[in-house]
Amino acid sequence: MTKKEKVGHVLDLLYEYYGPTECYLHHENEWQLLIATMLSAQCTDDRVNIVTKDLFQKYTSIQDFAEASLKELEKDIHSIGFYHNKAKNIISCCQRLLSEFGGQVPSDLDELTSLAGVGRKTANVVRGNWYDIPSIVVDTHVKRVSNMLGLTKSDDPVKIEFELMKIVPKEKWIEINTQMIAHGRKICIARRPQCEVCFLTPYCVGKKKIVKKD
Repeated sequence: MTKKEKVGHVLDLLYEYYGPTECYLHHENEWQLLIATMLSAQCTDDRVNIVTKDLFQKYTSIQDFAEASLKELEKDIHSIGFYHNKAKNIISCCQRLLSEFGGQVPSDLDELTSLAGVGRKTANVVRGNWYDIPSIVVDTHVKRVSNMLGLTKSDDPVKIEFELMKIVPKEKWIEINTQMIAHGRKICIARRPQCEVCFLTPYCVGKKKIVKKD
């Protein structure tokens, strides 16, 4: 079985079990998605959604964030990890969106990653989930699942992104992100993988083994 054939089987099974999935971060527009994704670094989506529920009612535009007090914004997002840097980056990012991009969130990868606090992962979330531009997002779940399946070998998210781009059909790039995340959360859990119920076990080359007890 070639790697592309293996990917085909994996994609079919992921779709069968999880179907078409959506972005887990709550948002109503592109700038909310951008900010929510910036907040999600080293933090759970559930926690981000709790915080942004009130945050997006208080700050209702890019300009509101651009003019925000750093100390006040830090207080607003203090329950999220690395809140000091995130607050600083959000303000700087929104200021540049106003000064350089006319208050619009760009869809171009280079333009997005030129913004404070925006790396390839964040940029690809926005490009894929808002602008519907085929993009592969490599978070901890995608990294772990793709490595366990032997689809990728690197620990570098950027290298994993490009490795997956070579073997996953372009029309599946957006879909595989949320499906692998779902699998990483429900079955291929980092500290306690549920190998005994995993439907991808036949394709797994990971070191985790099921320990059967008498």
